[in-house]
Amino acid sequence: MSSTRHPESAAYRAPYHARFVKAALAFGACLVCHGALAGPPFVTDDPEPVERGHFEIDAAASGTVRAGSHSGTLPGLEINYGLVENLQINATVGMAFMHETGDRTHYGFGDTELGAKYRFITEDEAGWRPQVAFAPRVTLPSGNDHLGLGDGHAHVLLPLWTQKTIGDWTTFGGGGYVVNRRAGRKGYWTGGWAVLRKFGERLQLGGEVFYTGAATNDDPSAIGFNLGGTYGLTEHDRILFSAGRGLTHVSDTDRFSYYVGYQLDL
Repeated sequence: MSSTRHPESAAYRAPYHARFVKAALAFGACLVCHGALAGPPFVTDDPEPVERGHFEIDAAASGTVRAGSHSGTLPGLEINYGLVENLQINATVGMAFMHETGDRTHYGFGDTELGAKYRFITEDEAGWRPQVAFAPRVTLPSGNDHLGLGDGHAHVLLPLWTQKTIGDWTTFGGGGYVVNRRAGRKGYWTGGWAVLRKFGERLQLGGEVFYTGAATNDDPSAIGFNLGGTYGLTEHDRILFSAGRGLTHVSDTDRFSYYVGYQLDL
């Protein structure tokens, strides 16, 4: 933030996985077309693009508590636009925070994500064929990694996502490979799966399990889960919410994570 900390300070010595897991969570924050829940408030994304000529905007607060630290985004903003049929483009920006025990809270601009989503298989609503999309994303290092506000280098996610709806139930998931070429780092796989159910016209609830591989030989991979849903305010806006925790290497990766957001269709 306002001053560069000494290399021996706590924030500089903080293990890379603290920033790595934050970045992994951010990968999942994609929006979908009108009225359907996928992406926020979950880590797992879906293949459904925003309708042509429409915007979908998501403003949210999210964070992760680990041993000795609490980091996240407040606020975060994702803008999705339906460029043509079956193709959306999107950008994610936000103000990041990092607090470590015994140190002051750091707050500033976080990393920036740019992406696209192309649905190349549409769903057969009367049959069993799911919809499938390719949704590449690039993360740009606009946050200060020395203060825990960013990852410190660019990387690219190359995922495939699929989804199928049967009655009140929707299931979606997939994953992909993260190209991570910085010295001392390595590429890794990430993915997840979610199941949701509608309860009436306004409420949808569900959960997910997700996995993120290790970006270095010293960092752990992470498996976690979230439970959450949406509550529709009107036809064009809704509240998003989820909470969860890690299932492996919990102290180092995810003792508790949360997401609260507002989604608007234009």
